[in-house]
Amino acid sequence: MKTKSIILLGLVVFLSGNLFAQAHGATPSAPTTTNPPNTPTIGDQNSPTMGQQPSSSTKGSTTGPMTEKEVINELKKQGADQLQKDLDARGVAFEMDPDIEKSLRKAKATDQVIKAVTAAGPKEKAAAAKAAAMANGDIVIPPAENADYKALQSELDPDKIISLANAFVTKYPQSTILSYAYSYEANGYKMKGDLPHVVEFAEKSVALKADNLMSLDMLAFIIPSTQFMGLHSSDQSEQLDKAEKYAQEAFKALDELKKPVNVSDADFAKQKALAISDIHADEGMIHIDRAQLGLMGLDTEELNKAEKEYRLAVSGTDQPDPTAYFRLGETCKLLGKYDDAIAAFTKAGDLSPTQLKPLADRQIEALKNAKAQSTAPAKQ
Repeated sequence: MKTKSIILLGLVVFLSGNLFAQAHGATPSAPTTTNPPNTPTIGDQNSPTMGQQPSSSTKGSTTGPMTEKEVINELKKQGADQLQKDLDARGVAFEMDPDIEKSLRKAKATDQVIKAVTAAGPKEKAAAAKAAAMANGDIVIPPAENADYKALQSELDPDKIISLANAFVTKYPQSTILSYAYSYEANGYKMKGDLPHVVEFAEKSVALKADNLMSLDMLAFIIPSTQFMGLHSSDQSEQLDKAEKYAQEAFKALDELKKPVNVSDADFAKQKALAISDIHADEGMIHIDRAQLGLMGLDTEELNKAEKEYRLAVSGTDQPDPTAYFRLGETCKLLGKYDDAIAAFTKAGDLSPTQLKPLADRQIEALKNAKAQSTAPAKQ
């Protein structure tokens, strides 16, 4: 019933807080956010290359890293303060050496100016950008690897996603983002409906990175699904235990999540709430499945847990999944809470007038008939 779209998958990547910073040599780039296809972009897009931002100095000045001649002329004509501003904005196109230092000293450069020019060099700026990215919890990867990863991210065809992921794993076996390559491979199989391979590659992903929300969310959703459980008739209880473990790990990862620097507090809170709601819905399905495992009929305690999880799913975000409402309706129906079930099915139909409303309307009609029969006076 529920379909986790690639948009929601992308949301998990956003929430993971992993901003992949390119470690360029000559012209370092600021940390960049790599968003999956169709993901609503929050905050800044890829930052412009550091050292190529417009200068804030005098009219007519050029962009791009400053040359040695520009540095010396500006120091002589406009002084150290203005030079510092342009060094911050543009950087320099050279590395400090004894000859350049000698030329700067001749132009009356102080030790502070020498230090500032040195720090504005390509290698120093690249090292500083990398250190800042790592301190912020970002993952720093080389440009070629980043390009291959972005190609994987932006692919929409499931067979090509799988092929690109396999190629990435082969080419970069020690990559710091290998876990995410496996996530995309798992999603490629999900798009094809190959659930055993979804679980296989998502589990490979979390084996490398235990807090990979993208893969944890997939596992917590796929394992309790009717299709996957149908393939595990002999070990359903064990599979559900695994699914719950992954859901709990996802909650933990979300609780420890750091806000990306380029995302507002409001947007971060909204997206995080949506992800938490998603995991609560996964938990609800786990408890519904458990409720049906007993030999003595439905387990009411498990159904009550499912109801609680689905209510958390629909109340914890301003963008509730209509399927969570539908599942809440099914759960309340099994518990004999007909009015609550009708309310949940009605909301599901309102939120999904094309896909869920026809199904919800049939459920509502059946519940109203059941209510009428249960309240009808007994025949004398």
